[in-house]
Amino acid sequence: MAADHAAAGEPDVPSPASPPASPPASNAEGRALLRPSPFISAISDDDEALQERAFEPAEKVIVSVTGDPDADYERLYASGGCAPPFSWRKLWLFTGPGFLMSIAFVDPGNIEGDLQAGATAGGSLLWLLLWATAMGMLVQLLAARLGVATGKHLAELCRDEYPDWARRALWLMAEVSLVSADIQEVIGSAIAIKILSNGVLPLWAGVVITASDCFIFLSLENYGVRKLEAVFAVMITTMAFSFAWMFAETKPSGKDLIIGILIPKLSSRTIKQAVGLVGSVITPHNVFLHSALVLSRKIDPEKEYEVREALRYYSIESTMALVVPFMINLSVTTVFAKGFYGTKEAGNIGLENAGKYLQEKFGGGYFPILYIWGVGLLAAGTSSTITGTYAGQFIMGGFLNWRLKKWIRALITRSFAIVPTIIVSLYFNASDSALDVLNVWLNVVQSVQIPFSLIPLIAMVSNEQVMGMYTIGPRMKIASWIVASVPMVINGYMLLNFLSSETDGVLANTVLCVAVIAYALFILYLILRGTEFPNRLATTVHKNSLTTRKS
Repeated sequence: MAADHAAAGEPDVPSPASPPASPPASNAEGRALLRPSPFISAISDDDEALQERAFEPAEKVIVSVTGDPDADYERLYASGGCAPPFSWRKLWLFTGPGFLMSIAFVDPGNIEGDLQAGATAGGSLLWLLLWATAMGMLVQLLAARLGVATGKHLAELCRDEYPDWARRALWLMAEVSLVSADIQEVIGSAIAIKILSNGVLPLWAGVVITASDCFIFLSLENYGVRKLEAVFAVMITTMAFSFAWMFAETKPSGKDLIIGILIPKLSSRTIKQAVGLVGSVITPHNVFLHSALVLSRKIDPEKEYEVREALRYYSIESTMALVVPFMINLSVTTVFAKGFYGTKEAGNIGLENAGKYLQEKFGGGYFPILYIWGVGLLAAGTSSTITGTYAGQFIMGGFLNWRLKKWIRALITRSFAIVPTIIVSLYFNASDSALDVLNVWLNVVQSVQIPFSLIPLIAMVSNEQVMGMYTIGPRMKIASWIVASVPMVINGYMLLNFLSSETDGVLANTVLCVAVIAYALFILYLILRGTEFPNRLATTVHKNSLTTRKS
């Protein structure tokens, strides 16, 4: 108040209605109580200055170009909503988050699904791979829209919008999904290290080496977001080059490739592989990751022209980024379709023995195909484990609002995956079939978690109170719910079939029924809370009560 009067040139007269100001000592004591410890500080939700942020202001990339008439753009939007002209330079400045997000589309779990689909179904499921990638793109565009329009990522918004018990349940589900995906990714890297070392390093040693990616990630992050994005671009290029080399070595039929993409085919014999392709595209933790990565650019959510511009460039960038993993997945599926479709090895191929089968089938000239496969798999596993560490930081910080030092948070996130992975690798080290069984269980665990990222995402982008003028329209809402329901229904069906075949006895079936009922009720709660049904129901009940009183 005093500052306002002084700025206006008026005398500094205290208002009689104003409460007495707190003594300076009290403020100092209050700040001292809120001062973070060397490791962690528990922050109150009403202190905005101490809120956990995905990126600090100094870490954000400035996307304004020298000479941009920002004031003119703002006036154009205020008057007629005219968009600023397209700029390649600005697109370059926004390029990065989409490519980090796209790595989840080519992690070792996806690659194993590709090779099994190719070996078992040939090229008949390439059309499904295309449409599954398009579905995943829509989900990721919604995640980017949420982050840009609100200035917060999905985990932070879940903390704000849901009650405490639901928030903690969603956090637990996100962590379980992250750990299960991370185990697959770490084991994929360990298999690649075993291949490239000619079997000298066992699986558990590869897991320990892969654990060091946490510290690589931390050292890269100290150099800025753009440097980190450049390193991931190199890894994606390595993957693309390796799998393209394999594609060229095996010389698949171009005609069969085009037919597989354009003509839909699905039979009862290939339904399992089709479900695997669709289910592996949407990774729950990747939705949280992309909604946070878009916050790495300096955008003011209060300025419409900046938000519209960011949405425009992020849409272009994300679409371009997903073309690369689609081509990689296409190459892997086609290579294994050419080499193993219709053979006796088709039903036995997994991530562990795929390199051996490739070497026996195609051999290699100057550079054996076994090592080409190993290099590509190592790039896929390493990049996906580092992005998993990144996602784990956003999930933990967003849901729990813990201000942890980065190395502590990364160490915790890494330990969640590395410790169980070392145990798993020691147990399954000598058994290819056991690793395949483990991979099936991990896919089931991730399938269970899909609704707990998709439903909050669609509920948020459909909520005008959260999104304001950037709320998606009715047609987009329908499309989003359809896209979300496809993997949820498919994975739910496969989950019930899988668990019913694995459980036996009255007690086990009773526990399964209770778990399924609780699971379904929580999903129903999330859906109803994210729609207008509760408000309409409350309004109807209120009107009925008023009518009853009047009568």
